[in-house]
Amino acid sequence: MGILDKFSLNNHVVVVTGATGVLGKSFVDALAEAGAKVAVLGRNKEKLQERVQAIEAKGAEALAIQVDVLNEEDVIRAKDEIIAKWGTIDGLVNAAGGNIAGATIKPEQNLFDHDIRDTLKAIELNLNGTIIPTHIFGRVIAESGKGSIVNISSLAASRPLTRVLGYTVAKHGVDGYTKWMSVELALRYGDKVRVNAIAPGVFLTEQNRNLLINPDGTYSDRAQKFINAMPYQRLGEPDELKGTLVYLLSDASALVTGETIFVDGGFNAWCGV
Repeated sequence: MGILDKFSLNNHVVVVTGATGVLGKSFVDALAEAGAKVAVLGRNKEKLQERVQAIEAKGAEALAIQVDVLNEEDVIRAKDEIIAKWGTIDGLVNAAGGNIAGATIKPEQNLFDHDIRDTLKAIELNLNGTIIPTHIFGRVIAESGKGSIVNISSLAASRPLTRVLGYTVAKHGVDGYTKWMSVELALRYGDKVRVNAIAPGVFLTEQNRNLLINPDGTYSDRAQKFINAMPYQRLGEPDELKGTLVYLLSDASALVTGETIFVDGGFNAWCGV
């Protein structure tokens, strides 16, 4: 097998939660381009159908399932549908998450006056929304003896961001969970079951648009601070996550587990001087 062949996901069955989001779209496109059979999961039925059409237009197979990743019965139902259609699961991308509007602390707001329930909702979505699918889809992968799980962390787990407490705490949890599960699954199921994470830098999404874009369409002060803190001096483009995702899901990363790979334009590496 040549090195480029090791990046192939041809006929691999890969589940993507949060597939209706901006980053989720990039992920499912990458998987289709790499030859995978893609199960797209999310809450927006219309966007799920759009994802299926885009995947099929690339010549790949797709299955759309409307799912709330925080509802265990929903996720079990999705698992059963995928197994009924394709017989197995080879990969999982836990892309469900993002910040919640109510969990964003306003500039003029005192942290201690903030409604803690919104913060807890953000933690639940990002952390439990990773754990629940992993325990259900991950069991299928582990018991098959081979496969890869890719969680979506954030640079916020390494460089805490102001105003988004719940999101930051949750992504720290995702990093810890990634390491813990990588060890547990390797020890119990062998060296062909892997768990890693991608930590995207600053990408414009629906959840953070109000933080990064002014009403007139210009970058906010917060967005400009991010840009100034990156050696690349720009925000990331969703398609720039594709290569890392395919690498982690494929045999090209056979000895890589328990790692979080930053795709952040150098944000995490630079001290600003």
